[in-house]
Amino acid sequence: MMTVYLSHGLESGPGALKIQALKGIAEKIDDCEPVVMDYRGMPEPQQRLEHLLAVLAKRGDPPAHCVLAGSSLGGWLSAAVSAQQPVLGCFLLAPALGLADYPETSPTIQARYTHIIHGWRDEVVAPEPVIERARLQRLSLRMVDDDHRLHASLDTLLHDFERFLGQCHLAS
Repeated sequence: MMTVYLSHGLESGPGALKIQALKGIAEKIDDCEPVVMDYRGMPEPQQRLEHLLAVLAKRGDPPAHCVLAGSSLGGWLSAAVSAQQPVLGCFLLAPALGLADYPETSPTIQARYTHIIHGWRDEVVAPEPVIERARLQRLSLRMVDDDHRLHASLDTLLHDFERFLGQCHLAS
């Protein structure tokens, strides 16, 4: 069984377009359980990180069978958790890397498989820290002509997510 934890961004919620679209992809895969996280009412990144770690511990899913996927702050959360416990996969959409007010600005991602999608025109998270993290760790990175929300690239990111989950599923 593979578990996919889906983490939304700072001003978003569990019902957000991208999170629900990613959940729909995960639901199509045999022996795959999507878990949509809800961080509403937790404005601080550290609070959200502790909440995600607590849910992972409570559920007891083996990290080697977990995929962490998230957008913006949710992408940072996925990367930060993987820095503490190696996981099967990290799928990061416009991850909030390089932001000074976060506990760790550029966590070392420890996932067997990682794929990052980031917009060249991202006005919230500059592309440079994301590109640098991908370069340092030689991570899969797709840069798209889009802004922070990545809504113009939804088809591309869903296609990439389906392929990514297939790769992770074969390895789990």
